Amino acid sequence: MGKRLKELTKDNTKCMVQVNGVTLIDRLLTQLSRLDLTRVIIVVGYKGANLVEHIGDRYAGRLNIEYVENPIYDKTNNIYSLALTKDRLLEDDTLLIESDLILDDRMFPLIMDNPHPNIALVAKYQTWMDGTMVRIDDENNVVNFVPKKAFKYSDVEFYYKTVNLYKFSKDFLQHKYVPFLDAYCAALGNNEYYEQVLRVICMLENSDLKALPISNERWYEIDDIQDLDIAEALFASDEEHHRLYMKRFGGYWRFPGMLDYCYLVNPYFPSRHLKDEMRANFDTLLTEYPSGMYVNSLLAGKCFGVKQEYIVPGNGAAELIKSLMEKVEGRMGVIYPTFEEYPNRRSADSLEIFVPQTEDFHYTADDVIEYFSKHRPETLLLINPDNPSGNYLPYNDVLMLASWCQAEGIRLVVDESFVDFSTEFPQNTLLRNDVLEQFPDMIVVKSISKSYGVPGLRLGIMASADKELISFVKKDVSIWNLNSFAEFFMQIYTKHEGDYRKAALKFRKEREVFKEELMSVPYLRVFDSESNYFLCEVLPPYGSYGLAVRLLNEHNILIKDCSTKKVFAGRSYIRIAIRNREDNHRLIEALKSL
Repeated sequence: MGKRLKELTKDNTKCMVQVNGVTLIDRLLTQLSRLDLTRVIIVVGYKGANLVEHIGDRYAGRLNIEYVENPIYDKTNNIYSLALTKDRLLEDDTLLIESDLILDDRMFPLIMDNPHPNIALVAKYQTWMDGTMVRIDDENNVVNFVPKKAFKYSDVEFYYKTVNLYKFSKDFLQHKYVPFLDAYCAALGNNEYYEQVLRVICMLENSDLKALPISNERWYEIDDIQDLDIAEALFASDEEHHRLYMKRFGGYWRFPGMLDYCYLVNPYFPSRHLKDEMRANFDTLLTEYPSGMYVNSLLAGKCFGVKQEYIVPGNGAAELIKSLMEKVEGRMGVIYPTFEEYPNRRSADSLEIFVPQTEDFHYTADDVIEYFSKHRPETLLLINPDNPSGNYLPYNDVLMLASWCQAEGIRLVVDESFVDFSTEFPQNTLLRNDVLEQFPDMIVVKSISKSYGVPGLRLGIMASADKELISFVKKDVSIWNLNSFAEFFMQIYTKHEGDYRKAALKFRKEREVFKEELMSVPYLRVFDSESNYFLCEVLPPYGSYGLAVRLLNEHNILIKDCSTKKVFAGRSYIRIAIRNREDNHRLIEALKSL
């Protein structure tokens, strides 16, 4: 009945829901029409007449379709729907498929061509999966079916999810499954699941049921509108695939096995020790209210060595950027290409744009001063290191720029979200009371997601000796703008600061190795970077968009196509994040395989 799909199943059965314009049932029957099948038996119930009419005779000559009706579908479960077909099950080898699935075409040859006569297609457990799980032994025998009631999160490393595509031999059906099906229904009724029968059979000494774990084959079970959204992204056309992923702006943990080289985080922090401490306090943090702004600004000050009255924590740097951009008046100087969260919060006519006239978009403090001396703004934005170019101004040069801005009456905004990745770390941060007091109009913004590797916490800070501005932002954001997990992270971070510095050193070494590897890819021109990403020009015969599409579709790797940015004037550029050694090796292998 698909009640969780609401309006989409009000007038139609679940398998008539469309994914990218094609109904689930049409996609499935088209796939089955390519196989050597005697017949297809469809059990109908809710809105069954609609389904039969929809299918009509469009598969005539390709599939011999028969229908079995379950008139009491609203009072029974799938064990009864299957039991209605038991006479037919006794007649032939059988594929058993649930109709709310969307499956990669390769799934069917995979199970059909396997020599084992009785197979359950399974996938390693992932967080999005729900329903029946199985446990298997070293020889891929299914040793247990785990229903929802018996599911234990402590055992997830051993679980496989049933894809709900099975192959059963005629012999297995005649001598094991159907007799047990009859007995189970007689003993426990018809409001059960057919997997329960398989669970009983697997308790026998020799159940004959093998698991076939899939690897990179795509599939999804559609129970609600979020499942439908994910399925449409997974099974989109090649070009649409990339576009639908990019518009999600994260949440890629919903797509198992995908390597995200688009979003930028530290691959070596937080440490296991810090995560263990967070886990140990999970129940309390989840069920208790976080503190308000007074306590959290005190914590932020302690965490980053800044006076409480100089600092404001935010629900990610994005919250603070929005508040700041709405407060700052006059023209704002911006160096392009850049992180566009700042200029996107301003009207286009309030921006004074400087584009470095260098092939790699790198610039110096002198370049910035020279340009904005002639095109004077009220506020100057510096992303350091810059995103996506990776350009970096050394600490002393930033202080020189701050001195010039102060003399000119220009407010300087420095976003140092990536500064901890630079070779000067940890001496180059502006988050110091003496520096803030020396330049009281300067504003420093830092996203904690990036270098600290905790984007899920949604944590950022803004600091300035302009206490009036900081006070304004504190009042502008919500009183409970941080969750308890972000608050606790700031509370415990200083205990783990040594691990953070080790992670920064390890990262810089990996960046050098990764750069050399990227430079060996013949169609990439790699620019220097002091951050956790590289800007690369994509050379013929490839283009940045085509490369991004191929990497996603052929290797399940997501990269940032920068060619749509106006400053690149149609030239092909990509931004590639830096991850750990294993992931980076996988990307290099994919790039070289093209």
